[in-house]
Amino acid sequence: MNERMLCIVAHPDDETMLTGGALAMLARGGVEVALLCATRGEGGETGGLPVETPEQLGVLREQELACAAAALGIAAVHFLDYRDPSIGPDGRLFPYAADVAEVAGRIAEVIRQLRPDLLLTHGSGGDYGHPAHALTHRAVLAAHERLREEGLRPDLYTFCAAIPGREDHLFNQADPADVVLDVTPWLPVKAEAAACHRSQHPLFFRTHPEAASLTDVVRRTEGLHRVWTADGADSRLTHHVSRIT
Repeated sequence: MNERMLCIVAHPDDETMLTGGALAMLARGGVEVALLCATRGEGGETGGLPVETPEQLGVLREQELACAAAALGIAAVHFLDYRDPSIGPDGRLFPYAADVAEVAGRIAEVIRQLRPDLLLTHGSGGDYGHPAHALTHRAVLAAHERLREEGLRPDLYTFCAAIPGREDHLFNQADPADVVLDVTPWLPVKAEAAACHRSQHPLFFRTHPEAASLTDVVRRTEGLHRVWTADGADSRLTHHVSRIT
């Protein structure tokens, strides 16, 4: 049986823009990759598309996520069904829930059902400081601690880890990269997945003004931070990486 991986994110497009290379690499290497998304991104930008309500945007972004998941090789997409808060008038961002324990409980239930061998989620700093990302990180760690007491012990990593000698506004500086992945071979796949997220294209190019195409927007190197593994090493993940590359 193939090993199973569950990637847990806050919004549609996080899976592509923050860790799409790792997901595509592992999926094409025989790992059964599933995605759990806390919200449908109802509070995000519309990208000028003809949507009039947050609910309509959520439907559109769920469709975009299904498209991106297919491109990356993700086998199944699940939702926690939280509503994504709207961005404040001053650009302020908000978490999608107030109770970390409640979110952890919902995440733990999905993990019990899917029984993954590997978990991957947001970094401790919320990547670029997004409160919803930071909430997801804390909830996943709390769920993982609870599940270890029950005998479920999947390896746990976070993405956007800080890579020595590189600078990136997405890096979680408190999370040093234990695994650094050159995902250049999967750039076309990442760009294809990014193309699915049409509502977010203006945001992508606004944050990458130098980019001429989506291939220039997605990153060629990704770092993963080891939070917990059964043997205290990266043996399972590095085995997959060395076998694939």
